[in-house]
Amino acid sequence: MLTAVEVRGLRRSYRGRTVLDGVDLTVAEGETLGILGHNGAGKTTLVETIAGLRRPSSGSVRVLGLDPRADRRRVRGVLGVQLQHAILHHDLTVRENLRLHRSFYRSGEDPDALIDRLGLADVRDVRFQRISGGQAQRLSVAVALVGAPRIVVLDELTTGLDPEGRRGIWRVVEDLQARGVTILLVSHQMEEVERLCERVIVLDGGRIRAHGAPAALRSQTGTETLEDAFLALRSGAASEGSAA
Repeated sequence: MLTAVEVRGLRRSYRGRTVLDGVDLTVAEGETLGILGHNGAGKTTLVETIAGLRRPSSGSVRVLGLDPRADRRRVRGVLGVQLQHAILHHDLTVRENLRLHRSFYRSGEDPDALIDRLGLADVRDVRFQRISGGQAQRLSVAVALVGAPRIVVLDELTTGLDPEGRRGIWRVVEDLQARGVTILLVSHQMEEVERLCERVIVLDGGRIRAHGAPAALRSQTGTETLEDAFLALRSGAASEGSAA
């Protein structure tokens, strides 16, 4: 199986505070990896470093064999990123924002079709500054997908969405999975992770404390839900390590 993302000895510090402390991670092509951790555990720093948005203090990152900073242009052609806070042009409409981002790629998705898939048809001609937080979140997802990437980073994918909107986004992710897209999913929504992720890593103190399939983590901790397994791993009720 080919490798989509490879991280080795990744460290990142801010003003003397260590945020990532020697992270090693391999993600196979076509895999959906869930990234769990409490606020401040290093989740967003990890995916932003993988995406080339932050420079590692030490260690290495490769995305389909490319350095996300040295090979920035080529990585942008294969990697789509949706971050927690959408930073889009406030004076452009939903359609104009998406068409603008589509123009950055040689090929990709049809913006209007993507707008329909993500439930934004009613606001396609509304300026970004006037849409709701949930609509902005869906537009951010659309921007990440418009270049038809081979790898997608989704950071708090369904924050601010109602249950119907959340399930609609899940169906979009499941369509990406069926097409073999590699997905890195940062989430606090355990139901979301259980449904979408084949494997999970638990970050704590900048280190990977456990990894494995959701069912294996439940078995490792003797718990019935992924949320309980996560809490047990954080509290030290389970030994540090991995689950098959």
